[in-house]
Amino acid sequence: MTDVLTLMWREIVERPDGPMAFRFYLQPVMAMLFALRDGIKDARTGRPAYFWALFTDRPHRRELVRSGWSSVRNVFILAVVMDLIYQLIVFKELRPIEGLLVAVLLAIVPYVLLRGPVNRITRGLLHRRATH
Repeated sequence: MTDVLTLMWREIVERPDGPMAFRFYLQPVMAMLFALRDGIKDARTGRPAYFWALFTDRPHRRELVRSGWSSVRNVFILAVVMDLIYQLIVFKELRPIEGLLVAVLLAIVPYVLLRGPVNRITRGLLHRRATH
């Protein structure tokens, strides 16, 4: 089992050096742009920081997950498809678990990590502007 996980991780780490490496830059940037948009919207509507709220705002958790998913869904699907194409080119076979993991790393992680801080920074800027 550890050999399989080691091989999978090594293959994932090697992907940015192979064909279609541009997606390792393009997809996180797209996810970050959606996180910027949503974080600013959250700040203007007074919502709490996204990642923190996923854990602390139980009544609205489903709504938060839906909101995040609707923003990154297309980037995630594109990441899965592009990784599967990469696998066919390089490995001559499909490894769907690796494809899902790569898509999570390229699309969901940047979105979740950035949306909350953008909210807080924007809220601080809006507060500063209101007091001046």
